[in-house]
Amino acid sequence: MPEQSPLDLAEGDPFGPHNLPYGAFTTADEPGRRRLGVRIGDHVLDAGAAAHTLGSPYASLLAQPGLGPLLAAGRTAWRDVRRALTAWVTVPAHRQDIEPLLHPLDSVTLHLPYEVADYVDFYSSEHHATNVGHIFRPDGEPLTPNWKHLPIGYHGRSGTVVVSGTDVIRPAGQRKTPADPAPLFGPSVKLDIEAEVGFVVGTPTELGRPVPLNAFRDHVFGLHLLNDWSARDIQAWEYVPLGPFLGKSFATSVSAWVTPLEALDAARVAPPARDVDVLPYLDDSGDEEPGGLDLRISVAINGQIVSEPPFATMYWTAAQQLTHMTVNGASLRTGDLYGSGTVSGPEVHQRGSLLELTWNGRDPLELPYGKRTFLEDGDEVTMTAWAPGPDGVRVGLGEVTGRIVPAPATS
Repeated sequence: MPEQSPLDLAEGDPFGPHNLPYGAFTTADEPGRRRLGVRIGDHVLDAGAAAHTLGSPYASLLAQPGLGPLLAAGRTAWRDVRRALTAWVTVPAHRQDIEPLLHPLDSVTLHLPYEVADYVDFYSSEHHATNVGHIFRPDGEPLTPNWKHLPIGYHGRSGTVVVSGTDVIRPAGQRKTPADPAPLFGPSVKLDIEAEVGFVVGTPTELGRPVPLNAFRDHVFGLHLLNDWSARDIQAWEYVPLGPFLGKSFATSVSAWVTPLEALDAARVAPPARDVDVLPYLDDSGDEEPGGLDLRISVAINGQIVSEPPFATMYWTAAQQLTHMTVNGASLRTGDLYGSGTVSGPEVHQRGSLLELTWNGRDPLELPYGKRTFLEDGDEVTMTAWAPGPDGVRVGLGEVTGRIVPAPATS
């Protein structure tokens, strides 16, 4: 029998031709040469080589070490390139040219697929915000007065966004509990996860030109899973009055694969009903296309699933977040990344952070390898996700994984 082609995928493969996420990779024989790749099943297609072989007009965009030039090319190019890629991996006449350009996934090294320009993180799950409010303000209103009027966010540190598989060094900093007479310095003892989705900006804007809700797809290329690691003890001491700083800036992990928005058309859903009227620039009630996404996320610690947050419950949509962060005239740059904020649902097993899952350490998780309140050195956190796709098939999102390593010794 002839050997099965890598393009002959099992029925329902979540990384089939309906998906085609982008990434950057190197091979063992050319470790210094990064290439733009597209995932198909358990293989990576060298997109630049394929474009050159088949005479694509977009060959120069795809023969790049990363996704940046394609991101900057705009929506028409995104659509045309995706159509071409779909044909290259599905039309039998192309197989002879395409199959030699496929690399087994386990034989390549994956890299951060684009240069992150700016990084913004939001706080847009009502369930998460309510839980956090109850934890830290048990006798007060859980949501701040502005929460249902605008998507709250903060500016993070783009230089510490790392690709899945990168070790996360336990951060050190100041911390102070109510019982401490003065702040202490040392490694964080409340290291946490935040299960999020990151949106990747392609087309830039000019300074002073806000992006309206209906222009979301003209500027956002796609998304990938994101883990906003958080040192809760450092954060708690430093965040008043200016918000997250060192408690968040040490590392943010993202998947090596960016899924184009077009691959998620079947996963679009209406956001939760809103019980407070928003200002006109954020009003999406008349939009033809639903602004929410039905993404099913799973979070595992050392292989044990601890949470399954549903992205469909997010109160503020990605389009509203983009519009709000540009409404003051702030410009977009190619490669901007913005996080959804922690994804949490109404049930205990749907909470997207250990802060919520253990109620700030009060209720430890009972796991096969021991109890956990917050992360210990050596713990490995893995996030995976899928979304409904066309004809009942699933769209897989690339996983994001990080292992906690000890803080460096200090004298």
